[in-house]
Amino acid sequence: MSMQRIANYGSFLQAYALRTMLEELGHDVQFVDYHVCPPVIRDASESDGRLARTAKKGLAALGGKAPLSQRLAFIRHKKNFAQRYMPLLGVTERPNYNPQLDCLVIGSDEVFNCIQKNTNVGFSPELFGADSQAKRVITYAASFGNTTLEKLDQYGKTEEIANYLRAIDAVSVRDANSGAIVNALTGSTPEYHLDPVLAYDYMGKCDRIPNLRTDEKYLILYAYSNRITEAEGRWIAEYAKQRGLKVYAIGGAQPCADRFIDCSPFEVLAYFKNAEAVITDTFHGTIFSVITHRPFATLVRKSVGTGYGNEEKLTDLLRRLNLSSRATYDIANVKQLLEQHIDFDATDAIIAEQRQHTFRYLSKEIALHTV
Repeated sequence: MSMQRIANYGSFLQAYALRTMLEELGHDVQFVDYHVCPPVIRDASESDGRLARTAKKGLAALGGKAPLSQRLAFIRHKKNFAQRYMPLLGVTERPNYNPQLDCLVIGSDEVFNCIQKNTNVGFSPELFGADSQAKRVITYAASFGNTTLEKLDQYGKTEEIANYLRAIDAVSVRDANSGAIVNALTGSTPEYHLDPVLAYDYMGKCDRIPNLRTDEKYLILYAYSNRITEAEGRWIAEYAKQRGLKVYAIGGAQPCADRFIDCSPFEVLAYFKNAEAVITDTFHGTIFSVITHRPFATLVRKSVGTGYGNEEKLTDLLRRLNLSSRATYDIANVKQLLEQHIDFDATDAIIAEQRQHTFRYLSKEIALHTV
């Protein structure tokens, strides 16, 4: 049970990676769906109906400041994502609710991020193992995202979440904020593991990543549409011009980009592999940069009120990889970051050790379903 139906590259690649690792351990794997319930934070601007949500997102994309050709390409990309790529995960249009299983593995991604206003996810007890028919329920690298202990208290969900967590057979998280919540609510310290996109050796094992060549040098801007500010966009366009680079927007349409790249999740890694540099404000954009050994800078966003923030997960990720120096809150620092050497040998050593940790955990905890 993951975020396998969320139409973005990070969600797809982490789901594909976790499935592949479980299959490498000799298991038959199927994706399990959860029922999307109303979100805890009600936002009058958010619509509950799927069609209304889709229409609203389409209008938002059309209303952006990126060139019209990019905006239309982005809308086509989102519209076709599920049809093109869900079959690669073995996910069909018909949901797979609550099947009988030997073991339910919940994760990775922000499966525990329950205090939010996203109506695509909502507050779903099933993401905490509720009502499962599996003989054993474990998590792998689950994340509360920017849900904190304070927010659980504020919205009256602390005891309910504590009860769900205590019923899970083994809890694995991917960041310190999630670990602190689990520890505070259960009295037990969970295991920490890398996100599946790091834990699975995509660049060494995945034969779906194509060889890709372009006739121009480019910088990748990997961010959601409308999240790069106008000032950041102007800075990025000027920086690319000075370096003789085109700006490729992946994951969202951007006013400062020369091209919007509509490609498969595996082609994304090929584009990253050949990029001169990467600027991103996303968790998985940072990971794609790391596994392809590209110069990169990560823009960190603070959480403000109930608005979006990525500070918790991004600073934790970079700290665990000994790459905290790649983070900045100010676009003006990006030039200096992109010129600094990155010791990827040291990072690879950390990842290699953590991959062994992942396989030991999954092997042990899944096997216990027969005990």
